[in-house]
Amino acid sequence: MNFDKESFKDSIRTRLKRNYGKHLEEANKHDIYDAVSASVMEYVQTNWMATRKKYEDGAVRQMYYLSAEFLMGRALSNNLINFGIMESVKDVLDELDFDYTSIEEEEPDAGLGNGGLGRLAACFLDSLATLDYPGHGYGIRYEYGMFEQRIENGYQVEYPDNWLKHRDPWEVKRSDLAVKVTFGGKPVPEARANGHIAFRIEGGEEVTAIPYDVPIVGFDTKTVNRLRLWEAASENGFDLQLFNDMHYNRAVERQNSAENISRVLYPNDSGPSGKALRLKQQYFFSSASLQDLLAKYRRDHGSDFSKFADYNVIQLNDTHPVVAIPELMRLLIDEHELGWDDAWAIVTKTFAYTNHTILAEALEKWPLDIFQGLLPRVYQIVEEINRRFVAQLREKFPEDWQRQNRMSIISEGKIHMAWLAIHAAFSVNGVAALHTDILKNSELRDWYDLYPGKFNNKTNGVTQRRWLASANRDLSAFITKKIGHGWEKDLSLLKKLEKFADDEATLDEFMAIKAANKVELARYLKETQNVFIDPDSIFDVQIKRLHEYKRQLLNVLHVMYLYQRIVEDPSYDPAPRTFLFGAKAASGYRRAKSIIKLINSVADRVNNDHRVKGRLRVVFVENYRVSLAEKLFPAADVSEQISTAGKEASGTGNMKFMLNGAVTIGTLDGANIEIVEEAGAENAFIFGLTADEIQNIETGHNYSPQEYLARNPRLAAVVNQLVDGTFGAQTDGLFRELYESLVYGIEGQRPDVYYVLADFDAYAAAHERLEQAYRDEKRWAKMAFLNVARSGKFSSDRTIEEYVRDIWKLKKVVVK
Repeated sequence: MNFDKESFKDSIRTRLKRNYGKHLEEANKHDIYDAVSASVMEYVQTNWMATRKKYEDGAVRQMYYLSAEFLMGRALSNNLINFGIMESVKDVLDELDFDYTSIEEEEPDAGLGNGGLGRLAACFLDSLATLDYPGHGYGIRYEYGMFEQRIENGYQVEYPDNWLKHRDPWEVKRSDLAVKVTFGGKPVPEARANGHIAFRIEGGEEVTAIPYDVPIVGFDTKTVNRLRLWEAASENGFDLQLFNDMHYNRAVERQNSAENISRVLYPNDSGPSGKALRLKQQYFFSSASLQDLLAKYRRDHGSDFSKFADYNVIQLNDTHPVVAIPELMRLLIDEHELGWDDAWAIVTKTFAYTNHTILAEALEKWPLDIFQGLLPRVYQIVEEINRRFVAQLREKFPEDWQRQNRMSIISEGKIHMAWLAIHAAFSVNGVAALHTDILKNSELRDWYDLYPGKFNNKTNGVTQRRWLASANRDLSAFITKKIGHGWEKDLSLLKKLEKFADDEATLDEFMAIKAANKVELARYLKETQNVFIDPDSIFDVQIKRLHEYKRQLLNVLHVMYLYQRIVEDPSYDPAPRTFLFGAKAASGYRRAKSIIKLINSVADRVNNDHRVKGRLRVVFVENYRVSLAEKLFPAADVSEQISTAGKEASGTGNMKFMLNGAVTIGTLDGANIEIVEEAGAENAFIFGLTADEIQNIETGHNYSPQEYLARNPRLAAVVNQLVDGTFGAQTDGLFRELYESLVYGIEGQRPDVYYVLADFDAYAAAHERLEQAYRDEKRWAKMAFLNVARSGKFSSDRTIEEYVRDIWKLKKVVVK
């Protein structure tokens, strides 16, 4: 694209004057960030409008990705790289005496996601635009994100993530496209002029959904797709009469009730009010998005909805937006006067469903009282869908009443949203080969037997534009120097690097880049958290959502084990290691939060003991987020992927580590299996029970943690430290729940649900092998280098091409 430096400077000056009333020399860093972003948006808008026109003129089939999360990260660098103007903008800022890196740091992370689910959605949008496919996102514009995590006295404390404190220069408010979403009330049947019986809602709470559009800029293309985020408001939320009567709180009750819907991502749902708010959120953005799509279809194609599925395909990202299925039925029947059969024919050709979890507790089930109270008409439709479905089951399996009960969408006082999705969607996909096999052969076996043609696998991927070109610019330049451009849109080209795997000069240069990234991370943590880490130590990193199955507890127990071994055995002299943790625990997840406290207690003990100085250090990185991940992945030597085999659906952090030259230590779980297949078993450290072995143990009901504790006295001593006052007398009760969960079992569960103790010895042995490999500098350099060279499979571009080929059936639309 044509980029004129002087015009860009003029644009920055003009926006500073217009938005802030400042001259250039008066502007602070945030003013400059905002002015630069707004100036870049001028380029974006031109292509964005051209893309929209191309789609409209061609009446093309488009895909819409409904997701509760979009963990986008910062937009400035990503957009500059994708537009190909990064160096030009850096030059402009240099000429204006501003440092680009410091300006970049002014951008807050968009508070729209939490973990892998949201980051995957963001990668998919990037790939869709880059590959010139018409695909867009729908979600919620959370005012305060999930939360800002601060560590106080070792505890996680949640604060509002006020990411919208300043205006977001990357969004466009579209008040003209606002829609109404209704909760509660009473469904009232009414006969229409044509004799059609429809329902209207009387006495419900009406909430306004206001869309904000965010551009999704493709790399080296003019395609700009859209992420549409809904904000909740109340049109008549402020009661002036009550206010004038001095009932100030009551005057804004309706306004607050509406705005709470888009206030926070994943509010605590441990009680009924929290569950109700979560359901409100899911219905709110699902209904608003569907109303938006139906209105667009009607403008373009009229009131004959029989071809709706020819032009629209909706991908449901996990169970959060599954309520869209009965809502589309409601809209077609009650608002657009279609009959049940015609509406169901459209629905079953429109929706596809991605399952992201093997954990039964994560497959959403809504209590009937909450669902029926909030969505009475939608509940009627779910009842009818289930009635017809159970009738089909009785016909197909007349004697198998147990199967009928297991598969009923409504059972045991709850609505099973995953069952609803599988029944109504035309495609059901897992996100890694092992995950999909477990779904078909175990967790969803009944459904696979009923609908074998619906099930398919789409192994996840990550965008190399964000996680290599943007996050690791020195490594990107190194790769381009070795194999040329092209890998930015075809990651399989990294395979060309393999021919350099035995070239000493190449490996030295590669490891020098890693060393520089480690120095930069050390500088950042010293500046932001006042912690010191040694760049010459092994950077062993586990960064992911805090959940017991991800086994941060296994990692920290091993740290405690190493610490005791160093202290007790003067002859033991391990390579210096820094263990870095980064994770947020859900606000209502008590045990996960106690694991964070344990990590910080261990860090406090280890980091202040002179006996292990220079050999062992532990750091909990505060407020883990995308912009921080972009510093951690490039600096990591070791990628901790240690979830219990059979529990992690896929994982994408493992792919980002691999792409940035970290070596995996992990179980045969999720996408780890495919990573090892690509990298080679000799270039990873695999340990632990397999999914099949765990299944056999659980079938035999013969697991005893005492057996493993008796076998390893040092492990038993470490586990006992959870309750013996090692970390202070006050921690006895604090960590007792963790101790009892491992040794005895709690809350009706058997002990050590996630096989931490069963896998411990194998994990410790894998670390021994890892340390030996690291001491051999040439061997380690080659291992890390080959991980990069063999990471080509794990691009989200490959994943998107598979979705397009097998599910979405989109055609490329090239904007000129």
